Amino acid sequence: MKPREQLYKRAGVDTDATQSGLRKIIASIKQTWPAPGSVGAVKLDIGYFANVIDIGGVGLAICTDGVGSKSIIAQMMRRYDTIGIDCVAMNVNDLLCVGARPISMVDYIGLEESDADMLGAIAIGLSAGAKQARISISGGEISSLKDIMRGFDLVGTAIGIVPLDRIVTGDRLMPGDIVIGLESSGIHSNGLTLARHVFFTESKLSIDHIFPELGMSLGEELLRPTLIYAPEILEILKEVPTVKALINITGDGLLNLPRVAAGVGFMIDDLPPVPPIFRLIQQYGAVGSAEMYQVYNMGIGFCVLVAEPDRNAALSILRRHGRRARVIGRVIEDDSKGVYLPRQGLAGRGKEFRAQ
Repeated sequence: MKPREQLYKRAGVDTDATQSGLRKIIASIKQTWPAPGSVGAVKLDIGYFANVIDIGGVGLAICTDGVGSKSIIAQMMRRYDTIGIDCVAMNVNDLLCVGARPISMVDYIGLEESDADMLGAIAIGLSAGAKQARISISGGEISSLKDIMRGFDLVGTAIGIVPLDRIVTGDRLMPGDIVIGLESSGIHSNGLTLARHVFFTESKLSIDHIFPELGMSLGEELLRPTLIYAPEILEILKEVPTVKALINITGDGLLNLPRVAAGVGFMIDDLPPVPPIFRLIQQYGAVGSAEMYQVYNMGIGFCVLVAEPDRNAALSILRRHGRRARVIGRVIEDDSKGVYLPRQGLAGRGKEFRAQ
């Protein structure tokens, strides 16, 4: 199997350099934070899915994210009417993780060349995503950057509200709490660089190639929109008293679980069958299981962590919303905050899984 670092660097992603740069950014930006208790005080540390700002006693949740190199798939397909859904999903799903009700979003579109039809199609997706999430798109920016960009980039910034005494961080997690996994729609919006490298650079497949197990073209599968979990999660927050943590399974896969405040670990021992797209990436790229679970959601797009007595109430709400979900594991005592996948023979810490 190809070592993770070599495979990523060949695909054009240097994760070590990114983490090093992130540490430098954090050191600088935290110098801008107001004093605790003042207007605009920042309530959470850097590293969670969204942050919360104290605006005169009101918790304003805020986050920003984009669609990454999924935009390249849209260009290859010449189809732009779903990529806006991904932009909304990537932001709204992060806001949910702090217990916030998403309210509104603004978007930024950077373009190599202005294209009215493409912009109109992107707007269709943004509108569709906003309706699914029950938010507004309250503004945005379009920049023509011919000397900088190839194609286009799509990024959003979303806000929501959460009572300051009800921010969800996972600080109350205890051994025995239940991890419920919600289905993903496939690759969502993370790991597309590696997928493109495997299918189009190494394997020389076309965007229109059809794998029988997918039931659609490769391009259609990779462009499948990210699911938006807002309606069902907001109902769970309202109706289930012991919501301990909410986790968006994006880049780093199930290694997002330790992004909680409590010093606990996670035994994930009942994952659903892996969707075909991930098996194909692993097969055609000769990608090891550890790397697959580091990069991809592997069929789980979001996790809800509750106390054992509330598992059935949470599952009932999810099923009522038509969401396939199941208990995939439990919280365990583990100061190292490990993620353990015994059926896959993997143990993860930080940003890396290793064979057990």
